[in-house]
Amino acid sequence: MEGHGAKSFVTIMIVIAVSSLVIRTVVGALINMNMGQNESNAEGTLKLIAASLENYANDHREKYPSDFSALTQSKPPYLDKNYVTLSSLKGYLYGCSRLEPSGYNCFARPTHCGLTGRTTYSVTTGSQLASEGCQKSE
Repeated sequence: MEGHGAKSFVTIMIVIAVSSLVIRTVVGALINMNMGQNESNAEGTLKLIAASLENYANDHREKYPSDFSALTQSKPPYLDKNYVTLSSLKGYLYGCSRLEPSGYNCFARPTHCGLTGRTTYSVTTGSQLASEGCQKSE
């Protein structure tokens, strides 16, 4: 009768170990799926921003806006929202390191590299899209 308690303890520990392994696998798969969706959305949003900037330039004698809000405040607007002022959109931050009448350089980077996305995207004048892996320190 004394060995019965030890067998129960070992059984419980095995069940806990197997359960934690299954949970870890499922959570990892969910995170990877979410990152893939975030990356796809970020790439699409950055292409939308580039198209809006190019359309603005076509309508304004090949001059790009100096301020991103010109895309949202014109009549009709080129964009439905100002992506660079949002704190985060589906795990990505958006911004423009250069936005002037002669051209632009905008980016989308994960809010938490390796958790919300693995790729940083950038687009430059002429809708030239580039991507690179993000750094864990970002």
